[in-house]
Amino acid sequence: MKTYLYLIFIYLFFISCNKKDNRADASVLTTSKIEVIRFDKVFFETSPKDLNKIKNEFPFFFPPGNDDSIWLNKMQDPLWRELYSEVQKKYANIEPVKTEFEVLFNHIKNYFPNTKTPKIITVISEMDYNNKAIYADSLVIISLELYLGKSHKFYQFPDYLKQNFEQKQIMPDIVSSFSARKIPPFLEKNLLSQMIYYGKQLYLKDLLLPDYSDSGKMGYSTAQITWCEENESYMWRYFIEKEMLYSDDQKLMNRFINPAPFSKFYLEIDTESPGRVGAWIGWQIVRSYMNNNEVSLTQLLETNAKELFEKSKYKPKK
Repeated sequence: MKTYLYLIFIYLFFISCNKKDNRADASVLTTSKIEVIRFDKVFFETSPKDLNKIKNEFPFFFPPGNDDSIWLNKMQDPLWRELYSEVQKKYANIEPVKTEFEVLFNHIKNYFPNTKTPKIITVISEMDYNNKAIYADSLVIISLELYLGKSHKFYQFPDYLKQNFEQKQIMPDIVSSFSARKIPPFLEKNLLSQMIYYGKQLYLKDLLLPDYSDSGKMGYSTAQITWCEENESYMWRYFIEKEMLYSDDQKLMNRFINPAPFSKFYLEIDTESPGRVGAWIGWQIVRSYMNNNEVSLTQLLETNAKELFEKSKYKPKK
């Protein structure tokens, strides 16, 4: 049983959305000191005979019903210990990550003043790339084994996933998780609703990670961003001509929203396109909406996809 899943359940249960806000001046930054707890070090540098000590200190990492032998085996398993060694090589000094998060959190506090100051806990979990970084109510959980660099020998994943196993993706991944607490889930299941949802998420990265490039926010290479920019008008025309925007066909999620090696137009351009182009288009729609309307951040996050799209006056660049 994966320990981090239990942790996610406990802490997401207590999440409450902050609906007050708003357009605070992000240029006026406060100073937030963040505590970093290296649970990965605590676990792998604790003697097996002292297992109960860390179970008492970090009970949320040790769900009931699991025999101690599971944890003792993990502590002593050569493969787990080798992975820990590799993490230590990369993150012997965690200060750069801490400093970058403090900058990020200052932006979060300016836009969402009631946000609690969290603790960062670093872990080594089970390479679940869907849960690399988790922002819960008062904790940020970072699975360091998934940020060792895309060429690391331990990664048996396709390239489109590995390209984001870099240290520079920690903050964008944290913002993605944070955004899930602030953006109401889409009730409509059509493609447009999904595009706008992820477009809002990416727009929050515009605000919270102002020093990041579009490629860093999106998890793309520079070439992939360039491809989207050069083909924006073509992609938009394709969605319109195929009447996809208000389609409830859930296959469109896999074709244009979910992580994938490429987007599926079922045309020759497929192998050139990056995955998730629907989210990228949604981002451009949200940006257009904010440029053409005097609305608060809270209003943006709560506006439904159809209304947002209609008021965005979105026109793809040619």
